[in-house]
Amino acid sequence: MKFLKQVRDYTKEAVQAARYIGQGLSVTFDHMQRRPVTVQYPYEKLIPSERFRGRIHFEFDKCISCEVCVRVCPINLPVVDWEFNTEMKKKQLKHYSIDFGVCIFCGNCVEFCPTNCLSMTEEYELSVYDRHELNYDNVALGRLPYKVTNDPMVTPLRELAYLPKGVTDPHELPADARRAGLRPEEILEQMEK
Repeated sequence: MKFLKQVRDYTKEAVQAARYIGQGLSVTFDHMQRRPVTVQYPYEKLIPSERFRGRIHFEFDKCISCEVCVRVCPINLPVVDWEFNTEMKKKQLKHYSIDFGVCIFCGNCVEFCPTNCLSMTEEYELSVYDRHELNYDNVALGRLPYKVTNDPMVTPLRELAYLPKGVTDPHELPADARRAGLRPEEILEQMEK
């Protein structure tokens, strides 16, 4: 009887192992039919969306040293150094800097700037070897980033999550192709019907 019990237990475990292998393979076969989610990064880059919050761009000539950006920043990050010009009776900006090692990219400084001297760019590659290099002064903040779409060394890709149904290779997608899903106006039209 002991031998039959061992055979029964062995068979039960073999069936259970086969079931687990089948479950794992079903997940694998399911993912084989899905769209790709990987990007060959140095050679392919995703095009950031229109409202992407990347590195902040600063225009020195527009700044009036009001320090609104410092007051609305949740971590009091921008450093504004100014002196009062008695001849013009105005603040004169001497130095402006932001440490992107600490910045949370919330965009409050850009949103509340009265002169629009701050703006968000689509630059997201801020990796450096020394964290002190992330402290950008007004010269580094004034540098405009190179757009992904203009770089001849890189293949720009649209968002992989929004490829139209049936398209699995973003390279074959024409630039004027519609995204998957409906626009908010189209959803409202459907709701009214």
